[in-house]
Amino acid sequence: MALEAWLLFCLIELVLCIKPGPAVFVVCSLAMNRGHRAGIKATGGVIAANAVYFAAAASGLIAIHALSIEVFTVIKWSGAIYLFWLGAQAIFRSFRAGDPVDANEEAPRGSAFLRGFVTQGANASLLVYVGAILPHFVDPESPVVEQVAILAMSSFVIEFGVLTGYSWLSNEIGRRSAPRFRLYLDRIGGALLIAAAAGVARVSRE
Repeated sequence: MALEAWLLFCLIELVLCIKPGPAVFVVCSLAMNRGHRAGIKATGGVIAANAVYFAAAASGLIAIHALSIEVFTVIKWSGAIYLFWLGAQAIFRSFRAGDPVDANEEAPRGSAFLRGFVTQGANASLLVYVGAILPHFVDPESPVVEQVAILAMSSFVIEFGVLTGYSWLSNEIGRRSAPRFRLYLDRIGGALLIAAAAGVARVSRE
């Protein structure tokens, strides 16, 4: 793999990570309402899902054009429905009677990581990215596994840095906000998740 190809991959990865999407919205929502640690756990879940996809790509299991339309559709709509459920849950929670969630409250063990993992794993756009775009950065004349490993580690470092930044910023917003205003932040976060669900539902294989 040429240095120019690796640098271009890192640039594209950085732009895609910065661009708000399902993973960003989940991390921000958790960090805003449950604290920075929850955001970091969700980030870990996102990266774990990425690792699964990169491993599948290295082993040749992902070929977007060979994937049946039925399987692709199931993955796409599973992700869209899950994101919609998370968004609706956040909005409904904000309207419930009682005190708003404490920003420093610890999320149930494993839930933040699982949300990040499931959200990213069921993201159809990631399937398109790994199956259709990633091969363009791999030199077929060189060992494929080693090249995918380099690209994967580069992706993990970039995504961890970007999502950690989003998590910290969201946590600061939630921590500094008045309790009543944080109810509106929860509703905004829920609306963003629903918007992300609509985006995932529009993803095509092309």
